[in-house]
Amino acid sequence: MPTQNLKTFLKDRLSGAKKVAVLGIGSDLRGDDVAGMLVIGYLKKNPASRRISKRLGLFGGATAPENLTGEIRTFKPSHIIIIDSAEIKEKPGTILVLRPEEIGSGVTFSTHNMPAQILSEYFKKSIKCGITIIGIQPRSVRFGDGVSRLVKSASKGVAEAIACATSS
Repeated sequence: MPTQNLKTFLKDRLSGAKKVAVLGIGSDLRGDDVAGMLVIGYLKKNPASRRISKRLGLFGGATAPENLTGEIRTFKPSHIIIIDSAEIKEKPGTILVLRPEEIGSGVTFSTHNMPAQILSEYFKKSIKCGITIIGIQPRSVRFGDGVSRLVKSASKGVAEAIACATSS
């Protein structure tokens, strides 16, 4: 999904959201698997994100995002965005946006203890909030590989789209 389409989608999806939690998932030891954590890092540096920090909760879940479920529940979001690398059989850096009910159509999320789709089900039941999952196609998730330029660019685009969608 091109960044402009993502901005439009997120503006519509987050319309009326009082608080938005953004949960990045990923490992910096496994190449492009770090995509979700990159998005969190870019958002922390984004001036628009800092201006709306009371409304936007940034959570870096790394390889154990389940450890942040209590903090996210305490934040009381009306919407959660989960970002992770995802095998979608597209070119590296391709962005896919899903609602939890759309998972299962050949998309595989990360190599972590608790994949995005299980977390989304947990949040849906325990917090009763809107959930959006953003997957970024990795080039490689092999241990020791570096992050590809395409995934860095896609992660930055996702961060900009989130900042834009939550700043109004």
